[in-house]
Amino acid sequence: MKQRIFTDQAPKPVGPYSQAVKVGNFLFVSGQIGIDPKTGKLREGFEEQVKQTFENISAILSACGYSWEDVVRVVVYLKDLSKFSDFNRLYQELLKDVSVPPVRSTVEVSSLPLNALVEIEVTAYKEG
Repeated sequence: MKQRIFTDQAPKPVGPYSQAVKVGNFLFVSGQIGIDPKTGKLREGFEEQVKQTFENISAILSACGYSWEDVVRVVVYLKDLSKFSDFNRLYQELLKDVSVPPVRSTVEVSSLPLNALVEIEVTAYKEG
């Protein structure tokens, strides 16, 4: 059975899709960008957008009883691949307490919604 997930602790989707969908023990989180859910505005700068994006994903995971420990796959879309090292530094810092790092793909794209600099989607799995 498929269940739509929504929390007001993360921004509303910018298109006709769910924040996340839970199917069995899997949670599929739509691509998130660095929008502050309180203001509805995109954060300024690469580092701030990355941190806000992680906060948004954390809020969605938490709303379903999941955490970054349950994340098995991450897909990162960067508007500028020259930010790859900067992203890796932030990623490592933000996920430093995760015992088994998820698999990850990172790709450069020509543009992202609302002119964001980064978009991240995750898949999580939790036993039971």
